[in-house]
Amino acid sequence: MNTKFFVLLAAILSSGSMFAQKTWTLSECIEYALANNISLQKARANVETSKISVAENKNQLLPNVSASVQQGLNWRPLTESASNFVNNGITSSSSNHATYSGSYGVNASWTAWNGGRNKMNIQNAELNQTIAELAVDQSSNNIAEQITQLYVQILYMEEAVKVNEQLLEHDKTVYSRGKDMVEHGQMSRSDLAQLEAQVASGEYDVVNTKTQIAQAKLSLKQLLELAPEDDVEVVANEITDEKAMSLIPDKMDVYDFALANRPEIKSSEKAIEQSQLNTKIAKAQRLPSVSVGAGFSDSHMSGGNSFGTQLKNNLAGALSAGLSIPIFDQRQSKTAVQRAQVQELSARLDLQDAQKSLYQSIEQYWLNATNYQQKYISSKVNVKSSQTNYDLVEDQFKCGLKTNVDLSQARNNLLSAKQSNLQDKYSTVLNMLLLDFYNGKTLSL
Repeated sequence: MNTKFFVLLAAILSSGSMFAQKTWTLSECIEYALANNISLQKARANVETSKISVAENKNQLLPNVSASVQQGLNWRPLTESASNFVNNGITSSSSNHATYSGSYGVNASWTAWNGGRNKMNIQNAELNQTIAELAVDQSSNNIAEQITQLYVQILYMEEAVKVNEQLLEHDKTVYSRGKDMVEHGQMSRSDLAQLEAQVASGEYDVVNTKTQIAQAKLSLKQLLELAPEDDVEVVANEITDEKAMSLIPDKMDVYDFALANRPEIKSSEKAIEQSQLNTKIAKAQRLPSVSVGAGFSDSHMSGGNSFGTQLKNNLAGALSAGLSIPIFDQRQSKTAVQRAQVQELSARLDLQDAQKSLYQSIEQYWLNATNYQQKYISSKVNVKSSQTNYDLVEDQFKCGLKTNVDLSQARNNLLSAKQSNLQDKYSTVLNMLLLDFYNGKTLSL
């Protein structure tokens, strides 16, 4: 038994360790976040609450039925003769000091018509449910976009670390070469100190970029709702030139598709529909309402006929109907109508604002993709020329024809060119991914 327990424990710990070391693809990150993100779970809880409201309003169409039971005891300690009493219209008498009574009833009431407000309240609740479901979709899209931005940022910075590490190794080689030159009197110690400072600067660049990666991974972990002990390692997807140079979709095509399918637009449209319905509900307050009721009652009392005879004789039923006509309601219905009309105007303005924001986002992604793609073309040429220049300066430095200042400047130019090239490439791909996402495609690398 103990052996089996320890084997099971080891398996659990092993699986937990494997999860902590899991390498995540972009699709896996998005899928996991959509299932576990707390803000999304809260949004889904709001959907369940709205479903309960729909069921509640549907039940308002049914009659209200209630039952009642009452028991009473009368005590007359000083009575010397029989006392008369009336029970449900029947006169009885009793000389007992204590008498008890009971009454029973079942009553039902039903609003037959109230200007159609009950049915419109159901429609209103269903619209609330639809809007809550669209809020879940909208939050899901926002989280997917944030994860994509963080994921691509991590990929970019991991490539930047490799560039910095390569230059650092080269700096160390140059520094080692400088020490040999000092020993042979070919370089001053002050120049060697500058080469050493260049190595320190390269080490700082590596550490700083790794820190930025750690911060981005922390943000990604928070979106995924992972435990503090879990690490996030992303799949090192290679961003090829072909992917960075692929065709950018037309912004108007993307906007037209998004306008017809994005949840924030649909939500604003449903809000207008709901405000129009609220106007109808407010106007219905001015209409009369019709209600009907029915009930059965029975009772008994001690001192009279037998219990069964009293219940038989006292059984009674009743039907009722009522008409309520609003005459003066302190301007409540008129105020409700005006408030609903203002709400409808506000909802239409919200839709225009949502359409404007949607186009602005798509336009910005398209401009970024176009701009970074053009920059990427020129930055590739810049990297090649900067590398050639650095190699030439390094050879001349070894021969004593260039100073360490010339070498440092060439090195910084090369680093800047490579970093710009990486940024242009990954920024192009990121903005194209987001454009495709607004165009209905799945986010994946």
